[in-house]
Amino acid sequence: MQDFRNLDVWNKAHKITLEIYRLTESFPKSEVFGLSSQVRRAASSIPTNLAEGCGRTQPEFGRFVQIAFGSACEVEYQLLLARDIGFLPSQSYESINADVIEVKRMLNSLLKRIQRDAATAAGGGVVRRVPPRY
Repeated sequence: MQDFRNLDVWNKAHKITLEIYRLTESFPKSEVFGLSSQVRRAASSIPTNLAEGCGRTQPEFGRFVQIAFGSACEVEYQLLLARDIGFLPSQSYESINADVIEVKRMLNSLLKRIQRDAATAAGGGVVRRVPPRY
């Protein structure tokens, strides 16, 4: 178990969530229960899953990282939709989208490290490759 606040990816995802809350303030009031709510929930799901996963075992943590990655993909699309509908200026979109892509890369690296560590632990320090069955 570790403190989620020590994860660089959590800190970056938390900042993105704060920025998305700020950006969605300017969305039309008719979107309070629509796109505004959806993108906020998806964005907050990223750091939330990382925080929850930190309280679990290493293999479970990997699953929470996968869920966070899925939420990041959801945010990426919802931001694109917001831009294309005209709710989000292109400059704001480009900036926040670059941050989301960076978080996705960070999550992917974290997941690979978790999987590598699990494989190493399971193999007694040696990663074993099993030949495929046909």
